[in-house]
Amino acid sequence: MRVPDAASSTLAEIAKEILRNGYAFRPRETMLPILSGPELDEWGSFAASWDDLGQDTYMADGGRYRRRRFAAFEICGDKIIREPHQPHYQSRDYNPLNGGIIRWFEPVYETIAAHAFTQRLLATCRHIFDDTTTKTDGQQVWHVEMHQFRIEASQQHAGLPTPEGIHRDGVNWVCVVLVRRRNVASGITQIYSRTEPLGAFTLTDPLDTVFIDDERVLHGVTPIHALDPGLNAFRDVLVLTFRKRHERTKRSSD
Repeated sequence: MRVPDAASSTLAEIAKEILRNGYAFRPRETMLPILSGPELDEWGSFAASWDDLGQDTYMADGGRYRRRRFAAFEICGDKIIREPHQPHYQSRDYNPLNGGIIRWFEPVYETIAAHAFTQRLLATCRHIFDDTTTKTDGQQVWHVEMHQFRIEASQQHAGLPTPEGIHRDGVNWVCVVLVRRRNVASGITQIYSRTEPLGAFTLTDPLDTVFIDDERVLHGVTPIHALDPGLNAFRDVLVLTFRKRHERTKRSSD
């Protein structure tokens, strides 16, 4: 899937900001023109899929506040190919809480992996991260992981979006998109260099998005709390991580 030409200059600005600062936050009103079109018309069915996520049973802190689904893709240029279902792995260097083990999560439904909005967002991120990545004479091939997360809070327990604390994911680039946020307080995204804070903001509206250079900066999110303890409280986000796989040499016929 190609990104519309009208969005190219805006995406170039995002890429420049990432290269300059290590991250770029864009609120809903900025992302709407980038993602507008028939794909955005399908947002309702895309967001509704967060109501059917599996329990994350690997939480080393014993918590039952996180639900998720997982998928992996290979992306090169305009080609987006879903890979066979596979486990997620992080070393303890990047995830001291839950790392060091192979984790199998329930797969993202095929209808959501192939969803028009998913495909549009993957293409948008690929466009940005191609622009922020140094290449030689080929097209960058990306290994992309898609994580659907729901963090729940209750009267008794806070929900921890990043229970491992301020961290890196161990990839090249990260994109986090808010899907829905209901009856919760806090959940502040924090960006750090190796030695000092660089920025803090809260994803509050659907499509609020942050793009992160995972090799340069660290990130984390503060715990969420239920505003009304009698009502469901949760924070839904989509996380896409991009890791360089290799470069595919361009042919004259391409």
